[in-house]
Amino acid sequence: MREIIRAENVCKTFKLSAKQKMIEKSPTGKKVALDHLSFTAYEGEIYGLLGPNGAGKTTMLRILSTLIRADSGDVEVMGYSVAQQPELVRKNIGFLTSELKLEDFFTPDYLFDFFGKLHGLSKEKIAEQKQFLFKKFGIDSFAQVKVGDLSTGMKQKTSLVISIVHDPSVIVFDEPTNGLDVLTAKVVTDFLKELKESGKSIIVSTHIFSLVEKLCDRVGIILDGRMVREGLLREVCGGKTMEDAFFDIYQQTVGGV
Repeated sequence: MREIIRAENVCKTFKLSAKQKMIEKSPTGKKVALDHLSFTAYEGEIYGLLGPNGAGKTTMLRILSTLIRADSGDVEVMGYSVAQQPELVRKNIGFLTSELKLEDFFTPDYLFDFFGKLHGLSKEKIAEQKQFLFKKFGIDSFAQVKVGDLSTGMKQKTSLVISIVHDPSVIVFDEPTNGLDVLTAKVVTDFLKELKESGKSIIVSTHIFSLVEKLCDRVGIILDGRMVREGLLREVCGGKTMEDAFFDIYQQTVGGV
């Protein structure tokens, strides 16, 4: 299988504010977000980064997506280094995060065109992608409605289609169903399966066990910024549910819950 993403010994430390220092009870005023984290994802699969809030999942995906730099280590996406070739990485990935905030004043139609142009797409390609994706996610009836007047679910759908306007080979989703109602969440998870079937490579971060079981071919479990277990889903679960397997690994690693 062809390697699509390879992370090697990625480290990242953040300086804490005075308030964060008190919350974290950190004598050094620093937070180690990633501690020599390594993993590999392959072509045509869905890879899940599983861990509790604060484990380092979002930090890892931000580094992978060239939004922030690692202190040390590197990530290669389709053979391109995020540190040395970020512009080539960005051409090949789509990144969706719940923190993506769309300007309330603009409409989905305008934003799709705008980001399509940023990616250098022709008017014809933008129109083709828009027709397919807006119909797929039911955005077509809301295309001219300002983002500020859309429901939370419709805003998330709009963010999703904008993130993949350029039809990327690698799709990175940070907590893809976070904050969504059950109907919208199903639309998103079904679409992820379709993307995989079309040959896309997908990496998702989540703390939801059922989502990993439903979607992922391979999973990496992150605790305190370290990769503590990685492999095919069936190997990591070992005949147990993902939830039971996770807490067994957690107890072995951390020493209890």
